[in-house]
Amino acid sequence: MINDKSILKSREIQDRALLKTAKRVLKIESDSVAALARRLGTDFPKTVHALSDGKGRLIITGMGKSGLIGQKIAATMSSVGLPTIYIHAAEAIHGDLGLISQNDTIIALSNSGETEEIIKLLPALKRLNCTLIAITGNIQSTLALRSDFILDVSVKEEAGGNGLLPTSSTTAMVAMGDALVVSYLELHGFKDEVFAQNHPGGSLGRKILTTIGDLMHTGEQIPIVYENSDLSVIISEMTQKRLGVTLITNKKKQLKGIITDGDLRRMIEDKKDISKIRALDLSKSFPKWLEQNNLATKAVQLMEEYSITSLVVSSNGKKIDGIIHLHDLLKAGII
Repeated sequence: MINDKSILKSREIQDRALLKTAKRVLKIESDSVAALARRLGTDFPKTVHALSDGKGRLIITGMGKSGLIGQKIAATMSSVGLPTIYIHAAEAIHGDLGLISQNDTIIALSNSGETEEIIKLLPALKRLNCTLIAITGNIQSTLALRSDFILDVSVKEEAGGNGLLPTSSTTAMVAMGDALVVSYLELHGFKDEVFAQNHPGGSLGRKILTTIGDLMHTGEQIPIVYENSDLSVIISEMTQKRLGVTLITNKKKQLKGIITDGDLRRMIEDKKDISKIRALDLSKSFPKWLEQNNLATKAVQLMEEYSITSLVVSSNGKKIDGIIHLHDLLKAGII
């Protein structure tokens, strides 16, 4: 009968073997990617410029796992402002070829370079005067020899499955696609706004697109007291507006100061005669402010820098347009 110690020992041996396998796979794949850099030649910058020439659309095609990688590359390119269409090679030769027009740029992914569906596309692409870029592991293949530019993603070995399971080769294709995108950005400059506009639903999009004006409290929501207001008015305003602060203005409604919960606590600790306290007496400094067209991330930076939880929204530091609280930034997912 097998005891618990034997089972535990067997499990430990299995775990060590699994870790050894994982490390071997990662080492093989990382070596494969590193080898790509050593083989990059003049076709790579030419390819980047071809993506930028604007003569036609950019279309990626592939089959199987290469096709899935092509979809990923197309999505990444589109996200940085390089509109890219993915077309399944089999669908292309059965009707979707109509999506390809004169002078389009085609990126074809095939590790062997002999994928039947892609090879069948080549005569039509030539008739349409398309620029053909091959991402392949065989630079002597039919695809490579009939392409305008070749990006060599050949690997020394696959990481598993007795060399039959696409592992290192697919990793190399993904890495080459990333290299193309980043190099394109180097050529044209990365613009946060473009990336954010293509990711409006994501956290990054929110951070880049959301302005202070989108989140600020306005009108009757702003806690405001007159500079000569007594303590009862101050407490009432802070209680009703529930932002932990109130702004102070003069008779011209110009910003003069700010009172926080902390200011009230310190007043009580100092045991001052509260009957004589007026709003401006409690203001220890002029409030920090930002214009409403500033990004919400700028408000976060300012709050962190000065260890505060509220900012006045103003165009000149005098007229109050609104107020924004740390909680507003948290609820919006900016932090």
